[in-house]
Amino acid sequence: MAKQDVSQSRLFEWLTGDEDSRLCADIPEDACAEQPRNFFLHLWASLGNKLADELSSARLVLPWLMGIMGAPVWMVGFLVPIREAGALLPQVFVAGFIRLKPKRKGVWVTGALLQAFAAFALAGLALAGSGSLGGAAVLVILVLLSLARGLSSIASKDVMGKTIAKRKRGTLMGWSGSVAGGATLVAGGVLMLLGDQPGNLALAVLLGIAGFSWLLNALSAARIREVPGAVEGGENAWGSIKLGLSLLKEDRNFLHFNIARALLLSSALALPYIALLGQQQSGSDLGGLGLLVVVSGVAAMIASPIWGKLADQSSRQVMRNAATGTILCCVLGASFAWLPGEWTQSVWPYALVYGLLVIVHHGVRLGRKTYVVDMATQDNRALYVALSNTITGILMLFVGGVMGGLAQLLGSAALLLLLAVTAAGAWFSAHKLPEVE
Repeated sequence: MAKQDVSQSRLFEWLTGDEDSRLCADIPEDACAEQPRNFFLHLWASLGNKLADELSSARLVLPWLMGIMGAPVWMVGFLVPIREAGALLPQVFVAGFIRLKPKRKGVWVTGALLQAFAAFALAGLALAGSGSLGGAAVLVILVLLSLARGLSSIASKDVMGKTIAKRKRGTLMGWSGSVAGGATLVAGGVLMLLGDQPGNLALAVLLGIAGFSWLLNALSAARIREVPGAVEGGENAWGSIKLGLSLLKEDRNFLHFNIARALLLSSALALPYIALLGQQQSGSDLGGLGLLVVVSGVAAMIASPIWGKLADQSSRQVMRNAATGTILCCVLGASFAWLPGEWTQSVWPYALVYGLLVIVHHGVRLGRKTYVVDMATQDNRALYVALSNTITGILMLFVGGVMGGLAQLLGSAALLLLLAVTAAGAWFSAHKLPEVE
């Protein structure tokens, strides 16, 4: 057992670039001793979560499911806002509840189990659902999945802040994204091989794998050795809201961070429209879906470890550089839609831009996640994360609705140029943020 612990510590030191796994910052001494073991449990948990997210993606997989079921087109427009905002909006309401618990991994496990249940239910609908009733059932289940995702999100970040030291958190998220990207790549390859074959069974299998991946997430989270934390300052929902609003007034850096994060929504909002442009060229067959899933997996494998390392050095610069990438991808995607030539009538150019934007979006996610965890302390981390996510959820619903209306009016290509302008604002905002590492 001791030999296994030594090997685990050496692998941990190699992955993090740290010559001594016993050196810790910002976590208790007891947690420091368990850090190598907890690092790999976090890695397995994140692998399960990220793989499940990809295989139940509201940007790719669920629109295909709705199309196969024959659900109304207007229902498809609700998928991404429900998926994102449903996971973010309620978090400030549960932050105070989580704060009352000395150990928070139980909340994480509960959220993962609920997500697994939702994924299995979606798999059943892929086999038996149809029409408006089936589409409505997908949206209802997606609400449950998104709310459960919110529980796991805030609890997992709080547990990470208690068990993984500063300057290692971005590295952890980067490696987990890379491993999950490899697994997603395999799933996308299988879809490409299926081509024009009936998709009901294939989508049911994908969603079933997503369910088992969330079970892996729950099991790994349950095995993390978490040191009890402070429980003072727990609030009810209204108390959490009042405290959060006061934080926005008192902590100018936190307010500035949330402005930058809101503007960086442009990367998330651009992805479905680039995918839509590609889908218009390839149709709704599984080959086109498989290509986009493969591209997403390759992008995650390439991007996550690099962004993770960079985020541990300066998460502010990662957000700024990701904003630059968003501008370029939006302009490039719009230009393909307007350029003449047969090559623009294929899904491949859009798949290329989609992959580049996925790389950029990983930078946005890793940069802002690392920034908010590092800027906060053990006493206020859960509330900072919850409040920031709730603000983003509100903006996602509002901005997503506005962008959907503009896309209907102007077209997807013109909307991408508007999102490029938003990303330019994100660059200036992130550039002015202070360093927190």
